[in-house]
Amino acid sequence: MSRIAAFGRFWWEFVVGDDWVAALGVVVAVAVTAALAAWWVLPLAVLAVLYVSLQRAAQ
Repeated sequence: MSRIAAFGRFWWEFVVGDDWVAALGVVVAVAVTAALAAWWVLPLAVLAVLYVSLQRAAQ
């Protein structure tokens, strides 16, 4: 395995991990926060992503 592929796989596993929905939610939340320049969006998004993640884990 090349070192570049290993490096890419490490970062994919580190950022995405087991829950790609949570990773996508964080990326979308940061993008919306930056687009709106509104600091209050990120804490609300964190609560929403946490809720969705916990609901998916409970099922």
